[in-house]
Amino acid sequence: MKKLALVLFALSMMAGQAVAQKVEVMYFKANLACCHARACNHLENQVKAIVEENFQNGEVVFRAVRISDPSNAELVEKYSARSQTVVVVSANRRKEKVTDATQMVQDFRRTRNKDAFEENFIGAIKAML
Repeated sequence: MKKLALVLFALSMMAGQAVAQKVEVMYFKANLACCHARACNHLENQVKAIVEENFQNGEVVFRAVRISDPSNAELVEKYSARSQTVVVVSANRRKEKVTDATQMVQDFRRTRNKDAFEENFIGAIKAML
C-alpha cells in the first residue's frame, strides 16, 4: 500500500512539472480618433499576425485589451499600459515573467522594418517559452 501511495505521489509530481507554460501577448489599445484608430488597428493586426503565423500550437495567444473597458482596469494598472503598449507574459504555477515589447513595436512603427521587428519580437516571445 505504501508503494502504491509513493508511486501515485511521484506521478502527480511529474504531471505537475509537465504543465505547459503559456505565453500571452497583450496589445493595449485606446479609443482613438479615426485616423489614429486606423494606424493603431493596423499595428495591432501586424502584431497579431506575427503571433498567429509563428506560434500555431496554442502555446502563445494574442489578446487585444481595451484600456477604456472597466473590466481591464487591473491589467492596465498592473502593466502601466497606454495605447499601443505590448507586453509578453509567461505564467506557470510558480511565477510570472513579463517582457515589455512596447519599444520594439514603436521602433517598428517608426522604421517600418518588418523583418527586423518580426525577428526581434519572435525572439522575445521564444525567450519566454
